[in-house]
Amino acid sequence: MKFTVERAILIKALAHVQSVVERRNTIPILANVLLSAEDGILRLTATDMEIAVVEEVPGVQVARPGRTTAPAATLYEIVRKLPEGAKVELDHAGGDAPLKLRAGRFNTDLSVLPVEDFPSMTEGKLPHQFALPAGQLRELVDRTRFAISTEETRYYLNGIYLHATESEGSPVLRAVATDGHRLARVEEPLPEGAAGIPGVIIPRKTVNELRKLAEETQDEITIRLSDTKIRFDIGAVQLTSKLIDGTFPEYDRVIPRGNDKVLQVRKKEFAEAVGRVAAISSERSRPVKISLERNRLLLSASSAEQGQAQEELDGEVVTYDNTPLEIGFQARYLNDITDQIADMVEFRFADGSAPTVVTDAAKPEALYVLMPMRV
Repeated sequence: MKFTVERAILIKALAHVQSVVERRNTIPILANVLLSAEDGILRLTATDMEIAVVEEVPGVQVARPGRTTAPAATLYEIVRKLPEGAKVELDHAGGDAPLKLRAGRFNTDLSVLPVEDFPSMTEGKLPHQFALPAGQLRELVDRTRFAISTEETRYYLNGIYLHATESEGSPVLRAVATDGHRLARVEEPLPEGAAGIPGVIIPRKTVNELRKLAEETQDEITIRLSDTKIRFDIGAVQLTSKLIDGTFPEYDRVIPRGNDKVLQVRKKEFAEAVGRVAAISSERSRPVKISLERNRLLLSASSAEQGQAQEELDGEVVTYDNTPLEIGFQARYLNDITDQIADMVEFRFADGSAPTVVTDAAKPEALYVLMPMRV
């Protein structure tokens, strides 16, 4: 195999594929990227056996078609440090011979591993197919992934639950994530072809890789899936992933229906005040107490070591017309949710110890549930 490619083109493709490679693994071939060149196209593939990323790079000068594997992280670092505008030549004579990389006066030899050892994750039927605009997919991911659990023992919560359902009589595509302390539920109108899809749990690592790739396009992203696997076609990149084999909990049962105490507060002023008040405590959980009276909100926090802090928001930014209420939340969880809201945050409380519903007053298709804590 021998080909020449522009450094800028190669570095972009390597950045996409090498990020799925696990730095520490017991299977040497999984540290490598598979390079395949023929007919003016370079195909790069990387996998950790749970996710696979394939990217096709056109416009490559292929002098000798062929395939080989090379250390993904090392190749990426070398190409990254080459000067802009460099032309990169990769030459592999076959067998155990090293992969020779040349760029200007620089040259290096990289060890290779047999192509036959490289696992394939992209095979198998994916009977369901639909497409979403990249912007909609980014919204589904951004507004839910912060609530994905990192607790490995509850593995079925380690991803986003994507499924087709109904909302107020209309079919929707819904994404849900929860870690037991907060829940995020976001929906979009059901795209054509998605009506019969199974409910699937997309792993956290896949979600993060998908979000990075979706940032680079405004086009539609095609989604194909089965009960066990999902694939996203994002321009020239194909992201394939295994799904979490588990049952997502019946999340609807934890969403309160009768919370009748409604607070509306401007997001910017509220989030900034939470940050200032929470700064008094060095605790990771940083509890913040919300005290409510008519059109008045008092935020307070205390620390045995640092003292206490409080800030009041009044009727200029707060609307509340109900009985007085005190309730506590973890500051980080409050900010994670308000980060998803554009301007006006709406809280719906039942009392000081029951789950609270939070929504964006302008975008009711996104709903969050937050468990209170003692303060």
